[in-house]
Amino acid sequence: PVGIFSDMFLPWTADSAAKFDIPRIVFHGTSYFALCVVDSIRRNKPFKNVTSDTETFVVPELPHEIKLTRTQLSPFEQSDEETGMTPMIKAVRESDAKSYGVIFNSFYELESDYVEHYTKVVGRKNWAIGPLSLCNRDTEDKAERGRKSSIDEHECLKWLDSKKSSSVVYVCFGSTADFTTAQMQELAMGLEASGQDFIWVIRTGNEDWLPEGFEERTKENGLIIRGWAPQVLILDHEAIGAFVTHCGTNSV
Repeated sequence: PVGIFSDMFLPWTADSAAKFDIPRIVFHGTSYFALCVVDSIRRNKPFKNVTSDTETFVVPELPHEIKLTRTQLSPFEQSDEETGMTPMIKAVRESDAKSYGVIFNSFYELESDYVEHYTKVVGRKNWAIGPLSLCNRDTEDKAERGRKSSIDEHECLKWLDSKKSSSVVYVCFGSTADFTTAQMQELAMGLEASGQDFIWVIRTGNEDWLPEGFEERTKENGLIIRGWAPQVLILDHEAIGAFVTHCGTNSV
């Protein structure tokens, strides 16, 4: 082998690359902006200069003024206290530091200031090769991006085809974002009260938070997908007019 291209969550590949004396290039599915912010926070720890979790602080050394609060940071960034994720996060960071360079699911025109910042300030070799979603050309590719969909793509398309252009609200918060029962119930009541056509992707499992009778009352204008959704296929449809999202890079 002449090199290894590895996802960031496979840190053991750094040792494999070292064993064969070949370069490892790590893939980050997130943006240049996100890694620039994380780098500054790790080095400068600006959150230590505020007195409460809701007081804003400026993330230093970035091309633009970016303000955050402690509540917007992960616990791992704010404390040295060990958690269940600590060993993995440490391994990822250590393997990143050993890597020859980084490839991003992004492109220069989207965040040119942060591509330049990452190159000059963070100082690592990097290549922007995104957006990777462009490789999803046919219906099957779009339907099964990430994993096999929990709903038949033809059924989903048939439902979307029955709606007017830009009339459907698509609601999806990814596979890891967590919300309280009260928040999910408020969202459900808001969707119902709006009378708007919607597709709502929810995780399988405990669904006790769904208001009683919600699905029956919204069956004419709502489609609930439990599990994995054919997101690229849905977002590519002309009926979609709005996207309620947690703003994960793979969604954006």
